[in-house]
Amino acid sequence: MRKKIAVVDEDLPRIIDRTLQRAGWTVLDVRDVGFKGKSDAEIISFARKSKAVLFTGDWDFAHILNFPPKKYYGIAILSFPNELSTKFIARETYKALGKVQLSEFKGNLVIIESGRIRIRRG
Repeated sequence: MRKKIAVVDEDLPRIIDRTLQRAGWTVLDVRDVGFKGKSDAEIISFARKSKAVLFTGDWDFAHILNFPPKKYYGIAILSFPNELSTKFIARETYKALGKVQLSEFKGNLVIIESGRIRIRRG
């Protein structure tokens, strides 16, 4: 079984790092590995080289012409209203991770929302 590796974009709260770790993922947060403030292209390239799923709140990564999901180990967009607490977002993310197999991330765009998961196949 392939190891679950996540690259966490800087637009997500730090609690997502701990949430992913609790769910069994190895986490590489861009703020901690020298990619803070880097371009989207540099971040997704780092995720691909790391064989990691990119977790982000940045909808630019949903543009499949710019970032074709089939080229990556997965792109997961966490889409929650700004007024929700980080604890609520972490809880919903943890629940969603329990419903999505690692194989469903590979080559796909996964959108995690409150009580809902959408998978756009690459």
